[in-house]
This record gives sequence, structure tokens and C-alpha cells, in this order.
Amino acid sequence: MSKVLVTGSDGFIGSHLVEELVKKGYEVKAFVYYNSFNNWGWLDTLSKDIMDHVEVFAGDVRDPNGVREAMKGCDAVFHLAALIAIPFSYHSPDAYVDTNIKGTLNILQAARDLGTKRVLVTSTSEVYGTAQYVPIDEKHPYQGQSPYSATKIGADRLAESFYRSFDLPVTIVRPFNTFGPRQSARAVIPTIITQLLAGKEEIKLGSLTPTRDFNYVKDTAHGFIAMYESDKTIGQEINIATQQEISIGQLAEELIRQINPNARIICDEDRLRPEKSEVNRLLGCNKKILELTDWKQQYTFEQGLAETIEFLRHNMDKYKVDIYNI
Repeated sequence: MSKVLVTGSDGFIGSHLVEELVKKGYEVKAFVYYNSFNNWGWLDTLSKDIMDHVEVFAGDVRDPNGVREAMKGCDAVFHLAALIAIPFSYHSPDAYVDTNIKGTLNILQAARDLGTKRVLVTSTSEVYGTAQYVPIDEKHPYQGQSPYSATKIGADRLAESFYRSFDLPVTIVRPFNTFGPRQSARAVIPTIITQLLAGKEEIKLGSLTPTRDFNYVKDTAHGFIAMYESDKTIGQEINIATQQEISIGQLAEELIRQINPNARIICDEDRLRPEKSEVNRLLGCNKKILELTDWKQQYTFEQGLAETIEFLRHNMDKYKVDIYNI
């Protein structure tokens, strides 16, 4: 089996991808963000049976030398490392340019120099902005409605340029809203669930009207692997979407019904995005991934929510419920 590098492997989706790759028999090198505590993020929670098959490399994607060293000897790279929180991008856009654009450039340059056989760059449905039509296919216009989405658009187009200019075997993987165990409280589903599990009667949220297309994290991880295992995806950008949508308000009401029917939603103005920055509708088209790979959705939204609630119920110590996590 191939030896693959996963950047951002200490994070939410990355740790699940590492786990699924190991289960499929791949040799995995996990690129984690260096810190003096030698903390490997969510990889620290994986079983010994999984981690015995993982080589961990600590570094920073903003450092081209470390990136090149990590990629040596790898057949492929799954590039997931990024700054992703939209509210924090309002606060620190420079950091998003450095990490998301320069970090991706470092991956592409190293892959070109080393002759890496496959490069999968992680995009986001946020590059589309508010839907101009639905379902959103890969031809939908891009809209930089936040500094975060603008840097991801830039990273995607850099990746495309390396495919077109240097024939680098790039695939742009574009997940819609992923959720599941290990997700941080900066995302809406764990934000709602952790407030409810903590016994809060008032659930603080921002806008309730936007709709999202939610992927369960294991389905997202399987999407990455399916794209890697298909040569048809080289040079393509491909959505991972369920082609179903739910509003944030409907989602909150369903979780309240399941966990604490006495709770109610209140609007916290600190959680509202600027009006022109809010993405009001995301509903993805999954026709392309179904045509080019053997991927199919394995988890229903309800199954994914049940597993997420169960995980959070047993990991509340990892969440600061009284603080708005941007």
C-alpha cells in the first residue's frame, strides 16, 4: 500500500482520515502542529492499535523546509492543515493568508520538487458563498464572503495552477459542512450540543435562518480516500455533499427536543456574522463525486447526530461551554 502524509492530522477531520487510512492498510505519516507540550491533538485519543501504524511528524505548514522534510518518501499528501474558524478570520486575516495560502504553496512546491504522485488539497463549501443556485455544483461562482473563504479560494486556485502549469497530479477536495466526534466548539453542532448537555436553559446562537448541507465526518474521510483511489479525479475539484439541507434553527430545535426540551434559543449578537459576510444557503451537488469515485453516503444525518451526542456526552471536560469559541 502507498505511504501517505496527512497534514492537519491532529485536527478534527484529519484525525478521522488518519484512522480510516490505517484501517484500509495505508502506511500513514501524520503531520501535526509543533508545540512544546508534544501534544498531538486528537491523535492522542486514538487507540494504540491505530497509532502503532502511524509515524508522527511535528512541524508547521508555514515552514517550507519542514514541509519538504515531512513529504520525503511519501507517495501522496492529503493536505488538510488550515486555519478554519470564520469569526477568527475577521480578527486575524494575516494568519489565514500565511497558513492557508502560503502553507498550501509549500505543499505544492515540495510535491513538484519531490515528484509526489498525488496531492489532495482540502477546500471548503465556503468558497461558494451564499448559493446563487442550488444544488451548488463545482461550476458555481466563487465568493470571498470572509477572509477565511478568500484564502481558501486563493489556495484552490494555486493548486489548480500547479496542475495546469506543471502537470502536478492535484485533486481539490471540497467538503460541505462536516460534523461529528472531535469537532471543536467553534462549529455550530457541538456548540448547541455542549450547551444542552451542560444543562443550559438558554442556548446562545447567531443567525438561525442559514441552511447547511451537513456531512458526517466518517463520510467526509471516506470521500478523501475515494478520490485518492480514483485516477479520474486528478485535475478535478469535487464536492463532498449529501444534497440535503437543514436550517440552523431547525437543527437547534431538533437537538433541544432530543436532549433538553425545556431549553430555548436566544440570539447572541457576538455570534452574528456581518450581514454581507453571512452565507445564507449551502446545498451541495454530489453528482461529480458519485460519477468519478465509488463514494456513497454511509451515515444518515440522524445517525451522525446520535454518535456526536454520545461522544460529547463523554468528553464534556474538553469543552469550555461558558466561553464563545471563535
